[in-house]
Amino acid sequence: MSGKLNDEALDLIFREARTHNAWQDKPVTDEQLKEIYDLFKWGPTSANMSPARIVFVKSDEEKERLLPALMEGNREKTRQAPATAIIGHDVKFYERLPELFPHAPDAKTWFNWSDEWAEMNAFRNGSLQGAYFMIAARALGLDCGPMSGFDMDAVNELYFKGTDVKVNFICNIGYGDPAGLFERSPRLPFDDACKIV
Repeated sequence: MSGKLNDEALDLIFREARTHNAWQDKPVTDEQLKEIYDLFKWGPTSANMSPARIVFVKSDEEKERLLPALMEGNREKTRQAPATAIIGHDVKFYERLPELFPHAPDAKTWFNWSDEWAEMNAFRNGSLQGAYFMIAARALGLDCGPMSGFDMDAVNELYFKGTDVKVNFICNIGYGDPAGLFERSPRLPFDDACKIV
């Protein structure tokens, strides 16, 4: 595959995309959530482990359950958002490797020898998938409001109790209200962040 996205697409996904804190009263459909998944699932992960697990919180009842687990500053914007994605990672992702990485029959043993090693790989690759999630949502015309200000234990208890999934971060999605944006923050220049050797 070759080619390059045009500037309009790059602006949509990166240069003009913003972290939204206020939301228009416009729904996000279940079909849109499935479309996001069906796009971001193709992003690469180590040994195709695909550890990301997502709970989409849309109902008023579930929002009310979630809000106390969030820092005060994240509650109202989450209440307003048409959908909130709780992005977690399965620390026993390796159980699915025979299905997901079938050309390496021993792939499960690459990870299941140490809980710490497995969890580190789940977190790293689940974080990658979380980034793919936001890129996919933006590519499909939605805005994102990722955040990490929440009580991890409380969120795990609410949505991942009795499973091998642990929360990584939370991302509100919908149609952002530009009135709620902060002034754009700067980014580091290339030479401060990168080195070519």
